[in-house]
Amino acid sequence: MKFPKLLDLSHPEDREQPPVLARVVEIPVSRISPNPDQPRRHFSADSLSGLAKSISQDGIVQPLTVRENGEGYTLVSGERRLRAAKLAGCRTVPCVVVHISDKRSAVVALVENIQRAELDCFEEAEAIASLIELYSMSRDEVCVRLGLAQSTVSNKLRLLRFSEEERRLIAENSLSERHARALLRLTDDSLRREALEHVIAEKLSVAQTEKYISELTSEHKRIQSYRRRSAVLGDVRLFANTVDKAVKVMKLAGVDATLDRTEHDGVIEFRITIPERTAKAVSAQSWMSPSSLNEQMPSFPTTK
Repeated sequence: MKFPKLLDLSHPEDREQPPVLARVVEIPVSRISPNPDQPRRHFSADSLSGLAKSISQDGIVQPLTVRENGEGYTLVSGERRLRAAKLAGCRTVPCVVVHISDKRSAVVALVENIQRAELDCFEEAEAIASLIELYSMSRDEVCVRLGLAQSTVSNKLRLLRFSEEERRLIAENSLSERHARALLRLTDDSLRREALEHVIAEKLSVAQTEKYISELTSEHKRIQSYRRRSAVLGDVRLFANTVDKAVKVMKLAGVDATLDRTEHDGVIEFRITIPERTAKAVSAQSWMSPSSLNEQMPSFPTTK
């Protein structure tokens, strides 16, 4: 994958004072504040300790990048080196002072971490979302500035659908982005959490996880289908009871009605039989008014 340069003098925000970019100066660590847009949230203690030992022996090979903030300097890139330098007891660190905007500083910090593959998939996703939400960058602009394809950015942003607890479990158990994307195929939150715990417990590979999720998805669809059919069956029973009650009301009114129910060829058939002479005799009776008959008739429910 090809990434853009961290600092590009052809970019308007990077050429405010070009001569300063080439100058490396020693700056006290006490005057350097962290980058508020640092996308990386977790730093391995063992990794920092190893880097601190290396710095104690050979110094900092690659200078940090900072920008002035009025009272001192704000780190643009090099957070891990700064932390390790403090562990090593360094009072000053070599820095390149640049003059860039808040937005450009956020982009530089993100690109550097992506290039070094130092972010987990959620840190990348959160940083990209930050560029879009806090700095009003379009997805197209993010893709151009980070050197990423549209599909890659979309897939990374989808990872933010995981809850904080799910993200923690995925990161702590070193599951890959492909593991996470497979789990996102499960839209039911409780089912996805159960699947995540199973993947962790069984230490499933990406291929095994994808197969497991496919099986779960098929089973979930089958269960949902059964539930829909059960709902329909419940409606049929409701209608059958209603028809039965209607026939009983007709009998109370003197109508010699009969109800036959048969099931054949995948259908349920209801047949109500009323002798014509009985119907005429009942309609001729003046004591049974239409309103009184309606009061005895059950209401028929409607379904959607």
